[in-house]
Amino acid sequence: MADQAGAETDVWYRWLLHERQAGDAAAGAAVRADALRYADRVLDAADLHAGMTLLDVGTGEGLVALRAIERVGAGLRVVLTDVSAPLLRHAEARAVERGVVGQCRFLHCAATDLSQLPDASVDVVALRSVLAYVAEKSVALAEFRRVLKPGGCLTMAEPVFRDDALYVCALRRYAERQGEDEGRFMRLMHRWKAAQFPDTEALVAQNPLTNYTERDLVNLAQQAGFAGIQLALHIDVLPMQMSSWESFLGSSPHPLAPSLAQVLAEQFNEGERAFFVPALRAVLESPDATMTERIAYLRAHKPAG
Repeated sequence: MADQAGAETDVWYRWLLHERQAGDAAAGAAVRADALRYADRVLDAADLHAGMTLLDVGTGEGLVALRAIERVGAGLRVVLTDVSAPLLRHAEARAVERGVVGQCRFLHCAATDLSQLPDASVDVVALRSVLAYVAEKSVALAEFRRVLKPGGCLTMAEPVFRDDALYVCALRRYAERQGEDEGRFMRLMHRWKAAQFPDTEALVAQNPLTNYTERDLVNLAQQAGFAGIQLALHIDVLPMQMSSWESFLGSSPHPLAPSLAQVLAEQFNEGERAFFVPALRAVLESPDATMTERIAYLRAHKPAG
């Protein structure tokens, strides 16, 4: 598939650059501000300085790597990797626009296969929202340790979606216990959310997006041979951030999830939409409506010995 400019795209490119903010400028500005905050916290843990090489795994639009150059300057070298070739091209175009492409190397590869990089070749491995989409997390962490120099730093920010999925499991159980009339809204709520997250404990355990907690990230880092592991879980309960109902309809919580608009079009009939949309909108536009973000920040280092 190609975007409006004719360039090839994929699911990662479309979500990160378009669907995440549903084409809404105000929503896009808020998303970018949040992403920059996450990137800065990841980089704060890295203790970067001139002469270092940073590996930005799953670089996406290049946010972490380009922010690192902005913070450190011309003496920093960065390697940007991504499984998405269209996103990697986009990140390279951004580096060209900023005049820093000479400090960058771009590699099309998965987090589980960094074989284009030699052992002990980078000072910092940084990632943001990457392991959530990796089935073989232990393989990825072993690769991070391999390419790090002794004493090198691993720093990451990962969303923790387990509670979102367990909520959908609870929705399913609740809806199944209700009668035909009183349970209608909850059954439709479950249908929507089950299109975005697994809705049974067995499916939660099988899905790379939901089969881990922040404690599992600590255990995985330990098993990969990292030391000095520190993890902070940030749970923020925030007012519902809806710049418009239309942008909410078009957005989704992660790249593999359909938007509410898509679920309504494909899985609801006309009568169900006429009932569900006004009821849901009243809930979400209430002054008491909230949203919860769960981000795990982990820092560790490769032993120097």
